[in-house]
Amino acid sequence: MNESNSSAPALFGIRNSNRDFNKASAWGKNQFNNTFPVALSCYMNQRGLQPVLLTLDDNFRVVHQKIGVDKLFGIAPDSPDLFFSFEVDYQPYQKMILGALPRVDLVTRNTRTDQSLCGIEVKLTALPDNGTARLTDEKFGCEIVVRPDTIVYQALSIASSFYTERQVLLEILSPACDSISEWRDERALAHKVDVLAGVIRQVIKSGLHIQKPLIMQPVWKTLGKSAQLAEHCLDVFVWSDLALLRLFMDEVNQAEGAMKIQRPARSIIWLAKMLYDFAKEGKFNPAAITNQLSYSSRTDKAFAIGGTKTHRYMACPELTKPRVTKAEIRNIILGGGQNFLSPERRFDAIISSTPDLFK
Repeated sequence: MNESNSSAPALFGIRNSNRDFNKASAWGKNQFNNTFPVALSCYMNQRGLQPVLLTLDDNFRVVHQKIGVDKLFGIAPDSPDLFFSFEVDYQPYQKMILGALPRVDLVTRNTRTDQSLCGIEVKLTALPDNGTARLTDEKFGCEIVVRPDTIVYQALSIASSFYTERQVLLEILSPACDSISEWRDERALAHKVDVLAGVIRQVIKSGLHIQKPLIMQPVWKTLGKSAQLAEHCLDVFVWSDLALLRLFMDEVNQAEGAMKIQRPARSIIWLAKMLYDFAKEGKFNPAAITNQLSYSSRTDKAFAIGGTKTHRYMACPELTKPRVTKAEIRNIILGGGQNFLSPERRFDAIISSTPDLFK
């Protein structure tokens, strides 16, 4: 698939989608943060490069594997039947939801069978973040900001693995959850967080063999805190639904005994309540859970973890030296698409202010 001669604005590999790349609106800051990572993944596939997959092993350690882009998308990325939908709901999960199903960043669909194949959150992250920019390259890390809707999709992903075995899930969760009479009582729940984290660990143990991709996290590397791209600047990481748990569960462990529920602990409570309701009823109401169980914190994000902490999970040769070079960006952004970019975000700004990339 050679698209480098495209004359119209385009992104590599995205032939059929709900975005019209001839329009400037398709290149806005939020749109580009979703579409460019997909194009990068398609380009890596053509080069024979597989994203780094982060999963949990039997010892609850985050381990690295590789995942084919065809496995990630559920279909070969160069298939004429592949359709990319951005910021839509992943319909196969609707049967487990009361009320509206939140939108997810990317849904792939087979147009021939009209089957939705995957629902993936996309997080384009800078490497290094502010907290690691003064360190050496091998210690650079990325900040990850997780939305409440990501926790919803994490719960749905895990629930789908137990869809025909809800009783197994109920037996794990009931000892801790049956005793909670009022989930909105912050003081009472603050003393339950470690217990809920314990039963979530049991859920993890039961589902290790059926982990699913949940977050696609491309990284773009700069020279420290400068606005200059590193020579080797782009790569893609993928978190499984269970590997993501390590991020906020480890933060909960560090805050045990706290009287106030911080965001990582709240994410554990949200996840436990969603899975508990699903185990009992076959469905849960995500909006009611995230809105009612706010515990005096805003619900614009679930939690954020800085690069000094994410590094321990992501550290590998691909993080130190990403496999796609800055010269290859011209093979991914096609047909003058870079002229539509607005320097509202750092990655957009760097591309816009580095015209030599496209010579």
